[in-house]
Amino acid sequence: QVQLVESGGGLVQAGGSLRLSCVASGSMFIVDTMGWYRQVPGKQRDLVADITTSGSTNYAGSVKGRFTISRDNAKNTVYLQMSSMKAEDTAVYYCNAKVFQTLRWRDYWGQGTQVTVSS
Repeated sequence: QVQLVESGGGLVQAGGSLRLSCVASGSMFIVDTMGWYRQVPGKQRDLVADITTSGSTNYAGSVKGRFTISRDNAKNTVYLQMSSMKAEDTAVYYCNAKVFQTLRWRDYWGQGTQVTVSS
């Protein structure tokens, strides 16, 4: 089993910044792509950004230029630096990791962290 533990959510004013972190832990696993998704009540969970082990990144159009995803492969940790935040960034943010363990690839999710942007 692999656990993803997120931290860094909270309340921020519009125009402000926030940094999310997510650590993957467990035994005998390999982490491939890691990413962040977000979800608001009544809507589907959408990709915010993801990053491969080699550092290739992918961003949703709505956050491009404002958010930066990065990772530390040695620590199995992914970060999301959010800047110039807007009210529409308010959501529960979930960490995701593609993990190879016990001879198969699996998707793991964090428990979610609330981000609220006040206007």
